[in-house]
Amino acid sequence: MSEEREAIKVLVSGAAGRMGREVVKAVAGDADTQLVGAVDKHEVGRDAGEVAGIGVQGVLIADDLATALRESGAQVAVDFSTPQSVRANVQTMLDAGVSPVVGTTGLKENDLAAIDRASRDAGVPVFIAPNFAIGAVLMMRFAQECARLFDAAEIIEYHHDKKVDAPSGTAFQTALLMREARGDKGDFARVGGDAESEGSTASHSRGGTIGGASIHSVRLAGYLAHQEVIFGMAGQTLSIRHDTITRECYMPGVLRAIKAVRGLQGLTYGLEKIL
Repeated sequence: MSEEREAIKVLVSGAAGRMGREVVKAVAGDADTQLVGAVDKHEVGRDAGEVAGIGVQGVLIADDLATALRESGAQVAVDFSTPQSVRANVQTMLDAGVSPVVGTTGLKENDLAAIDRASRDAGVPVFIAPNFAIGAVLMMRFAQECARLFDAAEIIEYHHDKKVDAPSGTAFQTALLMREARGDKGDFARVGGDAESEGSTASHSRGGTIGGASIHSVRLAGYLAHQEVIFGMAGQTLSIRHDTITRECYMPGVLRAIKAVRGLQGLTYGLEKIL
């Protein structure tokens, strides 16, 4: 008879936010995970389950991450907070010996390098994904393949009007993968205007240019999260698009990361690494 595995103890940072509430529901509803802590600047003192709409879970939302990590006994902490707080949150988790699973976007290459160093110094693995939707991962993989063969490309990403970072983490990662795939072929053909520096905010697009591919960031009420990668060459174009219908689509990826992170080393970036 096989021995029953103990559930992974999980704390959710940003538990009162739109994504945080979905994570609370997913963790509470999975047999292999246990919700033991919740942190947010909003809804402090309320039960995280009630805030998420699933009823009382016996976990109150706290406002101090370090204290909540220590008192909850969490093994993994999921962060869907803000670009301004995620770096400090990850360090607090590492200091507590708790493995971070991060879905907060806005991190750049220098941020990721610093997190990888901190993770290895602490001996605590970190998992970060710009997008936890399996369809979005496939969209990036297909775009990477197309990048080797097409002459030019542009990325259009559409998000709700409350999203503060531009370009999105998904668009940024897509562009990096496309640039990597081109190898010796170099950057895509540039169309109209001078090259922008990586991750810069272009006045015409809000997103900047990476590897010759312009990123256009749309922020409008009515959208959730959508991305289209358009490739072009003489006489033809090819479009690859992914649409997020509800935030529920991210949860299978989040749960995979929660269950995988403690078996990793250093920083692991991208859901494709554990699929």
